[in-house]
Amino acid sequence: MAVSMEALAADLAAESAALRARVSGLPDREWLRDTPSPGWTVADQVSHLAHFDEAAIRSATDADAFRQELTRIGSAGGNDPDRIAASYRHLRGEEILRWFDDTRSRLISTFRTLDPKLRLPWFGPPMSAASSLTARVMETWAHGQDVADALGVDTEPTERLRHVAHIGVGARAYSLSVNGLEADDAPIRVEIAAPDGSTWTWGPAGAADRVSGAALDFCLAVTQRRHLDDLDLVVEGPHARQWMSVAQAFAGGAGPGRAPGVVPLQAAPRGTDGGNPAPAHRHDGKARDDA
Repeated sequence: MAVSMEALAADLAAESAALRARVSGLPDREWLRDTPSPGWTVADQVSHLAHFDEAAIRSATDADAFRQELTRIGSAGGNDPDRIAASYRHLRGEEILRWFDDTRSRLISTFRTLDPKLRLPWFGPPMSAASSLTARVMETWAHGQDVADALGVDTEPTERLRHVAHIGVGARAYSLSVNGLEADDAPIRVEIAAPDGSTWTWGPAGAADRVSGAALDFCLAVTQRRHLDDLDLVVEGPHARQWMSVAQAFAGGAGPGRAPGVVPLQAAPRGTDGGNPAPAHRHDGKARDDA
């Protein structure tokens, strides 16, 4: 799926605006509302994005400094999304939003002029600049879904879901590996209905194993925002079933996914002291991106 950096930057800007519209003007108590990601509030979801935006900018502008940071993080035991989230809980919602606005603007400005094939260091294997920017689209959409679920607002499927789906398909081998499953290169056909009525496809048309359904449902599955039982996807064949049972479009440890029926959570807001959240098992049912 060849996409120009300018087009990717425009899509990230649009996805950022969609998230921003959900949280702009929220009173402090709403920023402390629980999201479906255990232990994380609305504020945690947005600060997570800003934190990893800063990291992505550093990887693109000072690769040596980023690699030094990787060494330091590794020596300290690796990235812990819950610890990172807790480190920003002294900030009010409006402060987090200003931070997000700043980092996202700088991220887009930095990446839109990069060579899409430029290899950048990251918390997993190095990625191309195009893949890195695509991953930020995916992350913004996934965390934005958590925010929408917490606030009880609907999200409108857009053509930007193709980025999420593309990463989800491409991460099949990683999904199996991180869950301790054997590599599986059996062909799988993915056919999903796009918001505009067209069909997005991956894999050979004649494959016996298949996944089909709406783009929104597929993206909710591969970002582990919904359990498969709560989605209208058709998964046929043993290879497709194994993959979709653990599919994750994000780096980091194996995500536990969401329990059946956990759609969407509308929890009471936390107390103003923010509480002391229990450890989350995420990326993300992150969702964990590390980023």
